[in-house]
Amino acid sequence: MTTPGAANTDSKPRRPMRGYAARHFLWSCSDDGRVATITLNRPERRNPLTFDSYAELRDLFRALVDASDVRAVVLTGAGGNFCSGGDVFEIIEPLTKMGPPELLAFTRMTGDLVKAMRDCPQPIVAAVDGTCAGAGAILAMASDLRLATRGAKTAFLFTRVGLAGCDMGACGILPRIIGHGRAAELLFTGRNMTADEGVAWGFYSRLVAPDALLGEATALARSLADGPVRAHAVTKAMLNREWAMGIDELLEAEAQAQAQCMQTRDFRRAFEAFAAKKAPVFEGD
Repeated sequence: MTTPGAANTDSKPRRPMRGYAARHFLWSCSDDGRVATITLNRPERRNPLTFDSYAELRDLFRALVDASDVRAVVLTGAGGNFCSGGDVFEIIEPLTKMGPPELLAFTRMTGDLVKAMRDCPQPIVAAVDGTCAGAGAILAMASDLRLATRGAKTAFLFTRVGLAGCDMGACGILPRIIGHGRAAELLFTGRNMTADEGVAWGFYSRLVAPDALLGEATALARSLADGPVRAHAVTKAMLNREWAMGIDELLEAEAQAQAQCMQTRDFRRAFEAFAAKKAPVFEGD
């Protein structure tokens, strides 16, 4: 068994992503390139998605599989809102005029964005303030960790526009985060999940002040980026893979994955640092 999350690291050419030139959102990296920040940047419309931004986000998360520098990603929105979902006039209206083949191509493309987010080895930290609705709520859901402000309003509002709640993996992923009953209520009604509910139900890790949100999310991402990044990739991969496993299969899969992690230099570094009563410095190998 190949260590989950590590195959691309070892078998494909890797390239830095620090200099990536985003076209449909903002992209920035820390000085060492380890922490990247994606900022949805249409604040006058509460940062809605377009066909182009969907596709670019999908392609960017796919490219991060082979990144030589980025170890964690922060996903946020500009102007006090996270994301209002698909743009009404640039996505919703055109969809009403499409035929079945074009509609299926679109829904598959949006699902591919979620798949790319789950498949990339870097932990994704969503920093959510204000509106987090529709596809925006999906982006938060598809992230690995989520911080929010008390003003965050999260709504899977597909039924309110005449669509099913089963959009971009919501019926499969959301119940695993907050439980089936709670997910069913949100997906049937389309109502806002308050920030307090989001924390109590485990959707958000914690609430922070609006002016501290990006800093807290970046600090969390930095702690992950400076940690055993290869082991984090394995953790993320196994969290995805074990959904469909029985107890015997998942225990064997974890045994093999952990045994391979025990062969890394980071594992040895951690032991040597502990023995010397020092903090370990992880290098990701």
